[in-house]
Amino acid sequence: MPSVSQSPKGPPLLSLGIETSCDETAAAVILREPDGTGKILSNIVRSQWNDHLPYGGVVPEIAARAHVECLDDLISVALKEAGITLDDLSCVSAAAGPGLIGGLIVGLMSAKAIALSKNLPFIAVNHLEAHALTVGLTQGIKPPYLLLLASGGHTQLLLVHDVDNYTRIGTTIDDALGEAFDKTAKLLGLPQPGGPAVETQALHGDPARFKLPRPMRGRQQPHFSFAGLKTAVRQRATEIAPLTETDIQDLCASFQAAVVESVQDRCMRAFEIYEDLMKERLEITGKIFVIAGGVAANQKLRGSLEELAQSRGFTLHAPPISLCGDNAAMIAWAGAQRFALGLNDDLAAPARPRWPLDQNAPAAIGAGVKA
Repeated sequence: MPSVSQSPKGPPLLSLGIETSCDETAAAVILREPDGTGKILSNIVRSQWNDHLPYGGVVPEIAARAHVECLDDLISVALKEAGITLDDLSCVSAAAGPGLIGGLIVGLMSAKAIALSKNLPFIAVNHLEAHALTVGLTQGIKPPYLLLLASGGHTQLLLVHDVDNYTRIGTTIDDALGEAFDKTAKLLGLPQPGGPAVETQALHGDPARFKLPRPMRGRQQPHFSFAGLKTAVRQRATEIAPLTETDIQDLCASFQAAVVESVQDRCMRAFEIYEDLMKERLEITGKIFVIAGGVAANQKLRGSLEELAQSRGFTLHAPPISLCGDNAAMIAWAGAQRFALGLNDDLAAPARPRWPLDQNAPAAIGAGVKA
């Protein structure tokens, strides 16, 4: 069913997006049509995994320096691939947070310099909002909808009312889901990024071999917790060390199965809350469930959530795999959507290492800064 939310109208827009919040340097150009539809004209991403590989994780200083070294070139490539120049742009958008402060500053300063030199509107984009709105670019999905945002730094369930309007109904009280995948991969000696590595090993493993907890299952609040699950994997691995290849595959399969069942349970509770909050509008809006963020690329999780959504009358939507991870197309799109609504920023907009989508959400007990 169509959504009651209307996309902001206006002339065709060309938005340059810049993404430097963590360990991907990215630049992209999108076209936003007057009817609110979008098209990716270019999307250039440079991963830094080889730079961080010797350290077993992302080193903020190395990430920031890597952004500085290549961002100008990536912007030039993105413009050339899109067939435009800076003079053709309608606005410039950059991820302003949340993320690593050094990397965010690199992208923001570059975007602000372009905006100032070309007298263009500047939009400071919330990286999480960019993930949340990506299905509007790729599939034309408009709010309202229920969103599972699962990435390396965040795992949240949100009601997406519209651009710049979110209600958080669930969050992680410790590790984010992507973080749990990465740490599990590291303790098992698998390469980073950990999510794809664990998923690949799990394909060949026995998910029933190791009994692992299903954190938070049955709780009324649809919050998440993965620290205990990660610890349980470590304990099982220590008990049978040294690990064989089969042991690693079975541990990965058992871990992934526990994750899937835990997320299913939390999402089921979120469906109930969403249906209650939206009951007077569901006949108009339909029941839409969106998953986004890097962990949305996990095929086992996607498949299980699609089955769950269908069982409750929801339709599941997710970005293409290539747009689940950090990229600049989503930044350019979120910037264009905000610009079309007049939500521009001045050049004093700061980098924000922490920037919740629902800034009025009460802190989840035990969650600390991750609330």
